[in-house]
Amino acid sequence: MRIIHEKTVYQLTFLPHLFPVNCYFVEEEDGLTLIDAALPYSWKKIIEAADSIGKKITKIILTHAHEDHVGSLDALKKAIPDIPIYISKRDAKLMTGDCTLELNEPNLPIRGAVPKKLKTRANILLKEGDKIGSLIAISAQGHTPGSMAFLDTRNNSLIAGDAFQTRGGIAVAGQLRLWFPFPAMATWNKQAALESARKLRGYFPSLLAAGHGPMLKQPVTAMDGAIARAEQNLENTK
Repeated sequence: MRIIHEKTVYQLTFLPHLFPVNCYFVEEEDGLTLIDAALPYSWKKIIEAADSIGKKITKIILTHAHEDHVGSLDALKKAIPDIPIYISKRDAKLMTGDCTLELNEPNLPIRGAVPKKLKTRANILLKEGDKIGSLIAISAQGHTPGSMAFLDTRNNSLIAGDAFQTRGGIAVAGQLRLWFPFPAMATWNKQAALESARKLRGYFPSLLAAGHGPMLKQPVTAMDGAIARAEQNLENTK
């Protein structure tokens, strides 16, 4: 595991040279908020990282319910039984392995590895604008129907889940990067993902922290380029 610290954000990366999977701590005065739960074996290293920082994990927030973002959730919940778990109301459904679409959703298959044996359930269901400590929840659907991103209001750091990737070059969810194609292959709705990317860029983040790849400082110009490429790619497929 590799740890990188920027502002109030700690990036924990598993398999950094093969299939990098990130989760994040956001530091608060009273503890650490864990965003995403990485891979099944990651839980011990996550707890050890919190110990090295010297603060307890007080909350777990999930950007979405794919297996590489909820992998160690059961083990973490067992280790910290009273910890609250947050996810969007929509992706709480995916946590149960239910991939059926809702009535107002485009008829596109939900892609990616959705958990089949996850026991833990979220006890706090998020909606747009909810506040969790210093974070604001932002709906960022596209990669999954209920994907969310989280903005630290103290410094405009954006933890974006898989709404963007930075591994293999920055890209909007659903846009293929040959060096790391997996987030694109696991994206549900490319058009919605593009709209969410535009929305997230509008917050003018000072730091972009994605689910796969390095954190980017002052990322707005890079985000603009990724959005322009996604717009052109989607236009070419019409």
